[in-house]
Amino acid sequence: MRIWPGRPSLLGATWDGKGVNFAVFSEHATQVDLCLFDSQTSKRETTRIPLPEQTDHVWHGYLHGLRPGQLYGFRAKGPYHPHRGHRFNEHKVLFDPYARAIGRDLIWDDAAFGYKISDSAKDLSFDDHDNAATAPLAAVISNAFRWMGDKPPRIPWHKTLIYEVNVKGFTFKSPWVPREHRGTYEGLASEGSLRHLRSLGVTAIELMPVHHHVDERFLVDAGRRNYWGYNTLGFFAPDLRYASDRTPQGAVNEFKRMVRTLHRNGFEVILDVVYNHTCEGNHLGPTLSMKGLDNAAYYRLVHNDQRHYMDFTGCGNTLNMQTPRVLQLIMDSLRYWVQEMHVDGFRFDLAAALARELHDVDRLGAFLDIIHQDPVLSQVKLIAEPWDVGPGGYQVGNFPVLWTEWNGKYRDCVRRFWRGDGHTASEFATRLCGSSDLYKHNGRRPYASINFVTSHDGFTLQDLVSYNHKHNEANGQNNEDGDNHNISWNCGVEGATNDPEVISLRERQKRNFMATLLLSQGVAMIRSGDEFSQSQGGNNNAYCQDTQISWLRWKLNEREESFHEFVKRVIKLWHTQPVLQRRQFFKGRPIHGESVRDVIWLTPEGIEMTDTDWNKHYTRCLGMRLEGQMVDEIDERGRHITGDTLLILFNSHNEPIPFTLPPHAGNEFWQPELDTATDALSGRMCAGETYPLQGKSMAVLKVVRSKRSLLTMML
Repeated sequence: MRIWPGRPSLLGATWDGKGVNFAVFSEHATQVDLCLFDSQTSKRETTRIPLPEQTDHVWHGYLHGLRPGQLYGFRAKGPYHPHRGHRFNEHKVLFDPYARAIGRDLIWDDAAFGYKISDSAKDLSFDDHDNAATAPLAAVISNAFRWMGDKPPRIPWHKTLIYEVNVKGFTFKSPWVPREHRGTYEGLASEGSLRHLRSLGVTAIELMPVHHHVDERFLVDAGRRNYWGYNTLGFFAPDLRYASDRTPQGAVNEFKRMVRTLHRNGFEVILDVVYNHTCEGNHLGPTLSMKGLDNAAYYRLVHNDQRHYMDFTGCGNTLNMQTPRVLQLIMDSLRYWVQEMHVDGFRFDLAAALARELHDVDRLGAFLDIIHQDPVLSQVKLIAEPWDVGPGGYQVGNFPVLWTEWNGKYRDCVRRFWRGDGHTASEFATRLCGSSDLYKHNGRRPYASINFVTSHDGFTLQDLVSYNHKHNEANGQNNEDGDNHNISWNCGVEGATNDPEVISLRERQKRNFMATLLLSQGVAMIRSGDEFSQSQGGNNNAYCQDTQISWLRWKLNEREESFHEFVKRVIKLWHTQPVLQRRQFFKGRPIHGESVRDVIWLTPEGIEMTDTDWNKHYTRCLGMRLEGQMVDEIDERGRHITGDTLLILFNSHNEPIPFTLPPHAGNEFWQPELDTATDALSGRMCAGETYPLQGKSMAVLKVVRSKRSLLTMML
């Protein structure tokens, strides 16, 4: 079979209707061979052809007559000198970093390693066993797809409500999804799933990793899987295990149909992406792709000991953002998912690791600069997990404009306040108002704060209020994995209970957390299943639980259904109140010649809080008055948008506190809209009356006019 030089600029495998161009980067290889396979069961490649050209460290060639569906991999020749950072081994078939689809998943075997597993020298030894029968293979695909006029919803940040979801976990047990589509992209886009998402009121679906990933060998040997998927093999390929149609082309097209359907129903699609590390682990990890193509170029190695990897992720390796070709790989991947797969944004796992120029985090690093100026990526939603596990890695508040951040300080403060800790009131108020202390200094808005109380990583909301300690025994790591933070809710008993007082307290706390989250300025993120009061039995690190522990249960009891309805009510309140969706930070003082202020903080006596009140250790009850006339948004006709004036009351004491309602215009009343302690709301109340704010509860009231005052206005 004759191979032509082809083009170095088309990295990966590109079908042009007549043949396929192959191109792969390797700076230090002495030769790169293309290996073609006839089928997934092939024990050996049927064709092995040296790529004929190397241009600027890119090896490339073109084959006439090849078509979509062709399975392939690479072999790379070069030095095997681990101490110098080189781990070339031509006995290993390597996965294309630019592969658009998975042709065959990895089958674990000792041959996956570049060294002899049994050798005492470990990775310093050289393994000559061929892995062609078990290596993961890439597949050629066609990009052709009928998008049928698909357009991104482009929902403004301040009107965005994020729903974090695992594709399989959300649909696998759903009775509303056809059985053959459960656990798949098709199932997520089915009418049963859409009906739930629409009724809930979320606007953006954040998918936990859907880049194809590898289950770690120790998990597979123990009969478990990497359920979360933070162990990427292919940055361009949709994960095959979430596809109903598991052919390479079928999986790609199914993902596109899912996006198209979600867009038609008004939902944005955000991908949780893991560019900080790969599935090849540390020096004892397998040789599957980049490690064998050019280990020294693709990974950050210890400067004086290149046998070992810089590990800012806790996963064994860190991609080398100092290499232009690695930066290009990530940028090409991101643009591919936007332009070819039509996604609307990204949440970057351990994003601080991506900003490290040398050793320290640099918030003006090359990666952030490149995204900032990119005409495609600068226009989509960008969310940073603003920390990693390296020194100085906690970077909440330090990302530049265009970026929003998972606000870990919001999560921690809200948890402390509702636990009843002292000295939290002042920070709690700041977090409710969008965390201006973190984001205002560099010109960002309240929506730079992605607020959350729970996420995939940690306790579910139900477990947060039900457990003082983690219970990760099912993970097989002696309960030593996961966050060791002691929640100490002092609910009297951990886990399931029939004690009505404990149950009542838990239900109020869940309502408190959810209502606080949804009524705060910034962008709220809800963990999938929290609206159903889902429990993982106290497991706060269910990354390897592709089991009943993690899958959503759709059959709800009366208490769970009640909470579900409560969540929907709060989301509806958020949608209908512009004062809860501000684009600017509160001023806290009269503006534009007005005598009223956009926000006022009140004591339980109904008077404005003083510095002394803020500094009291025991201040755990306060009110937040939001002025509806001070909303800072303009509609499409240039008219100023106003909303209702709201009063939000918080009481994290155990005992009830009567809260004196503050004054307002003479013909107006306070109408209770929400109370986390009861669904039986009282009628209108006058200024000066006391609202019976129960212990561990919050309430929302709005200003309404009397019928007489409304009639007077009409006349």
